[in-house]
Amino acid sequence: MDTDSPSSTQPPGEQELRELLAPLLDTRPEDVPADANLILQGLTSIDMMRLVGRWRRAKVPVVFEELASAPTLNGWLAHFDGLRK
Repeated sequence: MDTDSPSSTQPPGEQELRELLAPLLDTRPEDVPADANLILQGLTSIDMMRLVGRWRRAKVPVVFEELASAPTLNGWLAHFDGLRK
């Protein structure tokens, strides 16, 4: 997966986020847990930095510290929902 190529100027929705995270967690998109800690599921800080870099290049004002403080699918979706307002 190429996490370095921006694909959108909008924050990812749930399905896109699942598709981005699944290969990093070695699972299928539908199996990415909604409330489980993504770091404990296998997401590395390097993975997170690459994703944040991708979104920032796409002009999505994502905040790394927000993602790190709530490292769940639902936590990230809440952060992205806040960016849409």
